[in-house]
Amino acid sequence: MLDYLRDPAEIYRRSFEIIRSETDLSALPEGLHDLAIRIIHASGQPSLVHDLAWTPDVAHAARVALAAGAPILVDSRMVAEGVIGRRLPQNNSVLCTLYEPEAAVQAKAGGTTRSAAAVDLWGERVAGAVVAIGNAPTALFRLLERLIDGGPRPAAIFAFPIGFVGAAESKQALIDAALGIPYLTLRGRLGGSAMAAAAVNALGSEPA
Repeated sequence: MLDYLRDPAEIYRRSFEIIRSETDLSALPEGLHDLAIRIIHASGQPSLVHDLAWTPDVAHAARVALAAGAPILVDSRMVAEGVIGRRLPQNNSVLCTLYEPEAAVQAKAGGTTRSAAAVDLWGERVAGAVVAIGNAPTALFRLLERLIDGGPRPAAIFAFPIGFVGAAESKQALIDAALGIPYLTLRGRLGGSAMAAAAVNALGSEPA
């Protein structure tokens, strides 16, 4: 038999031990350490900590919202599937509107992506929600447009769109918008659904 670690609890413990030993968390507020560690755990890249951008209150704001029963609005099914329901404090709903028929209709009519149209379908449910974007830059751009136009404001935004077209730009737009909404994002092209889900899961987890 191949020689490898099989005990899941020990794999989990050792993983976070290695992350802490290889990651410089000194630039982050202590309240964001666990979120950063879990995002690194989802990506395997300790160096990405240097590209995180945040407001110091994002973890607290998101936890308060979830404790009050707020929904989690996501841009993709992959993010939704990655959120671990048993870690949510109030059996919070996880909403993905990407595959609603109306999203495709509105995208075609508006000459935009289905991901952007799906954000419009969130409607008033954005108010006080936790938003987690882990795939589509156009979803983040559309959310920002709605917020700049005075639309309902979420409690917190976790923005990890990924890709070569628009990902870095959409995250920088979130930073530059200075909307006064707590957020955590990752500058540049890197991101992904696993990181977005890990950020949400960190809110209801024991410290790593």
